[in-house]
Amino acid sequence: MAHTIKIDDDLKSRIKTLAGRKQRSEVWVMREALMQYAAREEARESFKNEAASSWTEYQQTGLHLTGEEVESWLDGWGSETEPELPECHE
Repeated sequence: MAHTIKIDDDLKSRIKTLAGRKQRSEVWVMREALMQYAAREEARESFKNEAASSWTEYQQTGLHLTGEEVESWLDGWGSETEPELPECHE
């Protein structure tokens, strides 16, 4: 499926310069930019959905960890006595 997009002369010049530096075609640069944008936006949307789901679950159950509990757990990461994830509580 082919699409046409209109870009201004400044952006065209920037893409051409990047393509030359990377020894790639201008189309490759634009396709790469679009793929990275799509991946970043999909990840952002996934994060937002996960956060909304977590908030709904918290509202239904009241189960949570405090900031101090999470910070203490994270402080132990990578140590010989790395702690287990604390249990959620009300």
